[in-house]
Amino acid sequence: DHISKLIEIKYLGFQGPILIEKPLSNNETNIPEGIFNNVFVAYNLRFNPLIQRLFEEIQGEYIISAQAYVGQYLPQWRPNRDYRETYSSKKVEGGGVLRDLSHELDIINWLLGGWRQITAIGGHFSKLEIDSDDVFGLMLEMKKCLVATIQLNYLDRATRREIIINTNDHVFRIDLIKNIFQKDSEEFSFDFDTNFSYRMQHKAIMDNNDSYLCNFESGKDLMFLIDAAEKSAYAKNNVWIKNEKNL
Repeated sequence: DHISKLIEIKYLGFQGPILIEKPLSNNETNIPEGIFNNVFVAYNLRFNPLIQRLFEEIQGEYIISAQAYVGQYLPQWRPNRDYRETYSSKKVEGGGVLRDLSHELDIINWLLGGWRQITAIGGHFSKLEIDSDDVFGLMLEMKKCLVATIQLNYLDRATRREIIINTNDHVFRIDLIKNIFQKDSEEFSFDFDTNFSYRMQHKAIMDNNDSYLCNFESGKDLMFLIDAAEKSAYAKNNVWIKNEKNL
């Protein structure tokens, strides 16, 4: 209901900033054309200190390859609820790793300048009692990186969340579970609480500072990426799908 509610709010004449929970919509086709000023999508991970340090470090670097991995066992997400009753388990409610764990898609797309083409494999492959996708593997060509891979799953019993970027001069790795930033062989530990990125995201909106915010058009482009990943994965030959605007 994100888009219908957004249109309703705009129709009522509201001119202030609007923050929409991610992802922007359940599919790319129902997002209207036009610019929605002061509308942002809640990809708060952009405000994680590790991500921001990585963003700063790779400026001016020639990036060769990148990979992002996130996995967490779905039945452990919400300890007091039956996972089969949550939206994550139901495709019709927007569940599935492509949308649920789309922070990684946004981060890679943002860090590496946008995607040019994608191929993917994914679906519901495990014994989890869900009808949404529980595994997805994406391979992308980005504007700033020729080889990028992303793996998302509901299966890891020990939660993993990391990003690795290889450049001509350095290797960068961040561990978003242990809050570790690594540059080559040197490691740095960061100390911040779970809600830090949420607070910084809201502060940026209130301060009219859009440097790190995910705006409406970026959120819309990410829905196009998700749609392309599904089309590739469910095609007979796992085709490559191009993003014409970035070619």
